[in-house]
Parts: sequence; C-alpha cells; structure tokens
Amino acid sequence: MRDGSGVRDGSGVRDGSGARGGSGVRDGSGSRAVPAARTSSAAPSPSAPPRPAIQRASVRGQILDALRAALVAGELAPGEVYSAPALGESFGVSATPVREAMQQLATEGAVEVVPNRGFRVVERGARELAELAEIRGLIEAPVMLRLARTLSVDDWEDLRPLAEETARAAAVGCRATYAEADRAFHRAILALAGNEQLVRIADDLHRRAQWPLGGSPTARARLELMADAAQHLALLDALSAQDLSAVDALLREHFVSM
Repeated sequence: MRDGSGVRDGSGVRDGSGARGGSGVRDGSGSRAVPAARTSSAAPSPSAPPRPAIQRASVRGQILDALRAALVAGELAPGEVYSAPALGESFGVSATPVREAMQQLATEGAVEVVPNRGFRVVERGARELAELAEIRGLIEAPVMLRLARTLSVDDWEDLRPLAEETARAAAVGCRATYAEADRAFHRAILALAGNEQLVRIADDLHRRAQWPLGGSPTARARLELMADAAQHLALLDALSAQDLSAVDALLREHFVSM
C-alpha cells in the first residue's frame, strides 16, 4: 500500500486518512483494505506465516486463498466493508480478480455484497456456529463410526502425520494455518469412505464454520486450538483400536466444543 499519499480506489478517489496499522487503510467510499500491517515492510509476526507473493498464473485462485486465510486470521473484520480496488492495490493486482474471489466468498456465505461500496464480512453468532457444528456432526460421525468397524490399524496410522500436523499448527497459534491442517485431517478421514460428494459437502461446511472469527489471537484461543488438536490424536487412537464407544464420545465432544 502507499504511505501518507493515500490509496486510490477504482473511481480515482483518494483516501485522505493515510491510516496505517491494524485499523487498515480506507478508500474514498469508507471501505477498508487489508490491514496495512500485513503489507508493510515490517517483519511478520512469528505466529503468522508471511503472505506468499502473488503469481500471475491463476491470480483469482491465489487471491481467493489469501482472502480465506485473512478471514480465518481475523484480518478481515466482521461487519467491515472492503472494496475490490483497495484490496487489489494491497495485493498488487487489478480489482477484477479480487472482485471475482469476493463473489465466490459471497456464495460461501463469508461476505455479502454492498452495492457501490464493496463487500461486507458477515458477522456470525454463536447460534449459527452451533448449527453448523451440529450439521457436521450429523454427517461425519456416522461415517467415522462405520469406518471404525471396517478399517485396519494401518489405515488409521497412515493419517497420524496429519493429526500431528494439527497439533504443531495449534502450538504455533496461527488460526489460518490451523484451519488448513484441521480440514485436511477431517477430509482424509472422510475420503476413506470413497464418497467424493460427501467429502466436498463436509469440507464446505467445515470451511463455513471456521470464519470469520475476528479479534486478535489470544493465549486462550491457542489453548482452545491445542485442545481441539488433542482430540484429533485421541480420536485416531480410538479409531485404530475400534473402540466405538470412545469414538462416539470423542466425536460428540469434538463437534460440541467448536
């Protein structure tokens, strides 16, 4: 982003605030770009990996991935409106791939279109998150219980590196990194059922339940991630042992605690 000279949006309006830091930069419409701390020359936080450079090939897909990570990390705040031109300037691309990526996020329920301004990040309450967790439990738990009756110990041990990766991501405390590891672990389990549609639907629900969180990472949030990751390892142990009662109890706790 530019310094005190401001940021121009697609209409040529200049931001007069020149604001920096966690509050982000506003364009002429009052929308906010991705917080300047993520695009400045300052060293990245040790708890968050640096944003990868945008390559011209498949720009829209890379922007979509970057926006998804920003949503989970709380860099795009619930209730705030962000314009495609301002976001595009922060990524060093035109507004078009940003707008296309935002439209995809709108279909996923993460943002909503604000005419002539941009996109507002939706605010999710505890009830909606609980409903998503309940639906995930209804879909995933029966599949895992069925697989526990039929798969061998070796099948489950093949997934242990993924469970351990969630533990490492939780220890770092980066919510975006943990979100990816968490979904990878659940996808791998469900993929053993051989139903691609099941995996796709469950992963979409999982993603919707992960964002937007808002706020800043805290010690409590890190402990919650570590507890969630510990449940992955315990679940894998129960699945390997074909302990159906333990699997059922762990799944109930896992989805309720989300």
